[in-house]
Amino acid sequence: MNRLYDSMEPRVIDDDMLKLAVGEQSSQEETGELAKQEGILFKDVLSLQLDFRNILHIDNLWQFENLRKLQLDNNVIEKIEGLENLTHLVWLDLSFNNIETIEGLDTLVNLEDLSLFNNRISNIDSLDALVKLQVLSLGNNQIDNMMNIIYLRQFRCLRMLSLSGNPISEVEDYKMFICAYLPDLVYLDFRRIDDHTKEVAEAKHHYSIEELKHRENLMQARLEEEQVRREELERHKTAFVEHLNGSFLFDSMYAEDSEGNKLSSLPGVSELLEAYRDKFVIICVNIFEYGLKQQEKWKTELDTFNECVHEAIQENQEQGKRKIAKFKEKHLMSLSAIREELEMPNIEKMILECSTDISELFDALMMLEMQLVEQLEETISMFERNIVNLVGLFIENVQSLMAQCRDLENHHHEKLLEISISTLEKAVKGDLDEDLSEDVRALFVDKDTIVNAVGASHDIHLLKIDNREDELVTRINSWCTRLVDKIHRDEIMRNRKRVKEISLYIDHMKSELDNLEYSDILD
Repeated sequence: MNRLYDSMEPRVIDDDMLKLAVGEQSSQEETGELAKQEGILFKDVLSLQLDFRNILHIDNLWQFENLRKLQLDNNVIEKIEGLENLTHLVWLDLSFNNIETIEGLDTLVNLEDLSLFNNRISNIDSLDALVKLQVLSLGNNQIDNMMNIIYLRQFRCLRMLSLSGNPISEVEDYKMFICAYLPDLVYLDFRRIDDHTKEVAEAKHHYSIEELKHRENLMQARLEEEQVRREELERHKTAFVEHLNGSFLFDSMYAEDSEGNKLSSLPGVSELLEAYRDKFVIICVNIFEYGLKQQEKWKTELDTFNECVHEAIQENQEQGKRKIAKFKEKHLMSLSAIREELEMPNIEKMILECSTDISELFDALMMLEMQLVEQLEETISMFERNIVNLVGLFIENVQSLMAQCRDLENHHHEKLLEISISTLEKAVKGDLDEDLSEDVRALFVDKDTIVNAVGASHDIHLLKIDNREDELVTRINSWCTRLVDKIHRDEIMRNRKRVKEISLYIDHMKSELDNLEYSDILD
């Protein structure tokens, strides 16, 4: 797709181009006024026009974090990129470029209007994240497969679609197909779809649409089930007991245990193994259920703590507001009296009194903040003790249950060793069961070989149990430490912010008083 400016050197988006573009905004717009100010903040810009600038690569737009509207039409852009930080974007125009593939839009979850008119796109895809999409312009591209329309069914908000100028628009059933498969569409190729057309289209494609809806419902059900499983797994992870509500740990013990799997074929071992598995899984489920119950206790403790902190801060702020309101009332009356006073000694005395009032307000507000800091420190210390105790108790009980798993493994090991030695004795006498495979028979050449095989299996099982216990303990201790550290950091930041607020307010009051010139007073 040739451009009038193809002979020009392709350009990159740099700070100079961006400043110029923002500055060119209408002077009546907020962005235009901002552009006139020195040191403009791009984050304040809501609309940006970068059309007709021979841009080849999209870059350097990360600073426009609050941008709502972006025009990049009539350039020579070949790839959609560099837009990942523009998460507030609602309107995006990339028409009249050289784009071949739809990509790079995954973070634009608020996008409602997208124009890719007059590019080189042959397939409609990679738009899944645009759940709010209402207007999609894809006219004058190279889309030739009607199955692209099926992909657009997922966009429940889509009301306007343009595909004219594509090969599919020449298909005889083009309009009816789209109206049938996208029943919520209001405009197609900039023309309103009338009710009669919708009815005819629906009747014509009724059976195929019903079949498609059935498949979509099945797919949706599977997706919802998968979502539920993911959410459940995430909840289990936050309780540090994921995969302990079944035989996962037990199965993992045998997944890499070749010797143990061979020995399971010995007479009497399958029954032994089944009993071992049942008891082992019961303990794992106990750990799992205990973890979920403890998680609720941790959550309750944290919620109670956050509520106490919020109430303490709110009460303290209310006291501060009352003190400030009382100060303001007196201060305004003092300023009024100063302006009405004609005697200079009296004026100086009144200004001094105002200055004293400001200092007293500062002391009062800082005293309130110090009281709040002490109160919150005590609350945080109490929470820290409680959460550490809860976590410690959880770890202690989990370790006790894991010890039971090891006891079961030790008991199973002893029984398996007995059976193996008994089988070895039969092998020595030539009474070995003929049903045993050759690789199992190879274990019974002598006592050391079979003892080593049973021991290797035992070591693998113990290692799996130890690793799962260590992982659980490490993760919950790390979570507890991070949680407490964050609470302390948040309080430090809150205190610094509050002190800064008080200081700025007092400085403003002092500055206002200092700027009260005698000439103004005498007037």
